[in-house]
Amino acid sequence: TGMGRAGCCYRGAERLASPSAVRRFRPLLLLIIGLCCGAHIVFVCSRPRQCQVATTQCRIQKCTTDFVSLTSHLTPAVDGFDTEFCKALRAYSACTQRTAKACRGNLVFHSALLGISDLMSQRSCSRDGPTPSAHPEIPHEPCNYHSRTQHTHTHSHSHSHGHGHSRSRPGYLFCGLFGDPHLRTFKDSFQTCKVEGAWPLIDNDYLSVQVTNVPVVPGSSATATNKITIIFKPYEGCTDQRVYQAVTDSLPAAFDDGTADGVAGKVRALWISERSPGRHVELHAGYIGVTVIIRQLGRYLTLAVRIPEELAQAYDDTQDLQLCLNGCPSSERIDQAGHLPLPLAPPALGLQQQQLRRVFAVDGAKERCSKQLEVLDIYFHSCVFDLLTTGDANFTLAAHSAQKDMESLHPHRDRWRIYPRGSAASYFHSDSQRIKKLALLLLCALSVVFV
Repeated sequence: TGMGRAGCCYRGAERLASPSAVRRFRPLLLLIIGLCCGAHIVFVCSRPRQCQVATTQCRIQKCTTDFVSLTSHLTPAVDGFDTEFCKALRAYSACTQRTAKACRGNLVFHSALLGISDLMSQRSCSRDGPTPSAHPEIPHEPCNYHSRTQHTHTHSHSHSHGHGHSRSRPGYLFCGLFGDPHLRTFKDSFQTCKVEGAWPLIDNDYLSVQVTNVPVVPGSSATATNKITIIFKPYEGCTDQRVYQAVTDSLPAAFDDGTADGVAGKVRALWISERSPGRHVELHAGYIGVTVIIRQLGRYLTLAVRIPEELAQAYDDTQDLQLCLNGCPSSERIDQAGHLPLPLAPPALGLQQQQLRRVFAVDGAKERCSKQLEVLDIYFHSCVFDLLTTGDANFTLAAHSAQKDMESLHPHRDRWRIYPRGSAASYFHSDSQRIKKLALLLLCALSVVFV
């Protein structure tokens, strides 16, 4: 029995996979390729020669691997991202051109061409321009986390294997907090919690992040964040301890000591970028590879953090209470094992609050949230929950901004979407997966029939 991972092929496949056909059937082709290559589905066919992996001459997998290697360390929130990303895209495109003849009829290859074209349009990349070298030499900067880790990994690899061409990239984790509040942990567990008062989100040997939550409306257990304290711990040769504190109506563009950055050697080890005065700041700790985004929407704050996995795990037994790491204690959870129950009655608002807020019905809340959040995932459901709980329309913007910050910092695109348990979207998502698998089995069967 022959087995394949990239897909099933038969006589005439070249016509089906021609550029015009690929463009015409692009959604279906991308679906098939994504399932075959991303989910690593293995087909079993009755005729050994009918199901094949891409021919040995086709180098599209090598092109894709090189592109990932060139871009995996880039952070969209950092200045210069588009320039470097466009360089990598041009190198990717050039690589596909070199292997085009050998990849004729390869669906993965034609899907890559479409993907490159889409990304170039999205990032406004020109077709002509500089490209990075295949294995760029990264100067060793002790106060730049990426440089430091690549130097270490390359050095150790060259000793163990005799060459330094294969480089591993550090893994990153994401954590976010917004709304009533809703917490997305390092493990992509989505929780809605009470956690009134001061709570640690992150507490390791390099970084501490603490939030303070206050009640939003009388008679509700829901709270929201009005204070964020971040401590960047001292790192020899790069930075002394720095403290950043944001509170409602005060998002400073400086640390507590009045400084806005720290320079070590030729690099900025730690700096603050004020994106919108008093409303949106970003903190970049280049020496530990950490990016933090803080926003104020209405009267409350949102937070998004990206941190290298190895640093997030650098803590001892006295630092085990970390909401980003382990989630909220069960006694503090509002959601029920991933299901977010909607309030049975609107909040009881006083006269002053009624002037600032309105009472939303379920349909009205969904309509309001759908204007900002097109995908009916957990961010949409959190938005609906917040409107029904508080009547504060600013929580719609908070959910939307939290989703955008997650997309900017979360390292794994395939994990972006989370659907609440029991929601129609989750059932649809589950059913669609079964339909996709059935379609792939039918495709493989057709490859045998048409021989």
